[in-house]
Amino acid sequence: MTADPLAPPEFWPGADGQPISCREKLKMLAENHAEAAQVLRDTFEDAVLMGVDEAAMRKLLTDLVAALPSPKRAA
Repeated sequence: MTADPLAPPEFWPGADGQPISCREKLKMLAENHAEAAQVLRDTFEDAVLMGVDEAAMRKLLTDLVAALPSPKRAA
């Protein structure tokens, strides 16, 4: 059986490639992942049910994520 693709990853890679190990950070990351997955699921389902092409909506959401600015770069 395959894992749920909407479940949070088993580990979160840090900038140095090592997994994040702080329990509080892991808890926050899991909560943020669950919240984002639910919002994306709802947005996707609403759009498709309202007649938006499924492939086009997937591309719109992918492009949205790709366009997010890095919080590490100066504004």
